Amino acid sequence: MTDIEALYERYFKDVFLYTYALSKDWHIAEDITSETLIKAIDSIDSFRGDSDIRVWLCQIAKNRYFSYLRKHRMTISLESVGEIADSSDPDTGIMTAEDSMKLHQILHQLKDPYKEVFSLRVFGELSFKQIGSLFNKTDNWACVTYHRARLKIHEEMRRQP
Repeated sequence: MTDIEALYERYFKDVFLYTYALSKDWHIAEDITSETLIKAIDSIDSFRGDSDIRVWLCQIAKNRYFSYLRKHRMTISLESVGEIADSSDPDTGIMTAEDSMKLHQILHQLKDPYKEVFSLRVFGELSFKQIGSLFNKTDNWACVTYHRARLKIHEEMRRQP
C-alpha cells in the first residue's frame, strides 16, 4: 500500500465529514477531500507534528474550501456561517429582506468589539489572524469574540418575532 493509499484509507472519512459540514454538498466535499489529501501528501514535510494530523488535514481542507468558494465566486450565506438566520425557505439558505433587516438592527445594537469583529469576519471576509492584528490581539481572541457575537445575534434573532 502506498503512502497516498494509506492516508486516504485512514483519514478520508474524517476530512470528508468536515468538508461536508462546511459545504453541505456531497460532491464538493468529495472533491475537496481528495484535493486535501493530495496536497497533504505533497506537503507532508511541512507537517511539524505540533497537533494531531487530523487538525492539520482539516486546516488544509478549510483552506481548499475557501479557495473553491473564491474560484467559483460563491459566498457563504449567513446561515452557514453561524446558523443565524431563520430563513422562510430552509432549502435555499437565503435570508428574507425582513430577516436581513433584523440581523442588521441586532448587529447595530451590539457593543464593541463584538459588532466590529462580526462585521469584519462576515462582511469583510477577514481571517481571525487579520482581525486579531487589527485589535493588537491574538487570532484566538478574534475567534472567541466572533463566536460570542454570533451567539448574541442568534439569541436575539430567536427572541424577535
